[in-house]
Amino acid sequence: MQISEETLNLVKITVNALKDKKGIDIKVIDVSEITPLADYFIIASGSNANQVKALCDNVEEQVFKAGYKDPKVEGYNTASWILLDYSEVVVHIFSEDDRAFYGLERVWKDGKDIEIDSL
Repeated sequence: MQISEETLNLVKITVNALKDKKGIDIKVIDVSEITPLADYFIIASGSNANQVKALCDNVEEQVFKAGYKDPKVEGYNTASWILLDYSEVVVHIFSEDDRAFYGLERVWKDGKDIEIDSL
C-alpha cells in the first residue's frame, strides 16, 4: 500500500513536536498492512502528567499550524494515556508506567518499525 506524502509529513511534524518537548522513547510503527485503523501509530512517553500534557499540546499546536485538521482526543484529563486520532496517524502519549503496562509495541509487533531519524 502506498502511503501519501501528506501522511508522511504528518508523521514527521508529530515526531518533531514530541522531540521538541523531550518525549521519551519515541516509536513510529507502520501498521498499514495489518489494520484498517491507521497507517501509522506513534508512541511516546512523558515522565509525569505535566510532560504528557505538554507533549500532547505541542503535537496539536504544531500539526494545526501545518494546516491539518483537529484530532479526536481521548484521555487528556487523566494524562496517563492520551490518544490523538488524525485518522491515518494515531498518536499514543503515555506515562512511563502505563506504557509499560499496556505494551502497545508488543500488541502491534507485526507492524514495521520506522527509524525516526530517517524521517
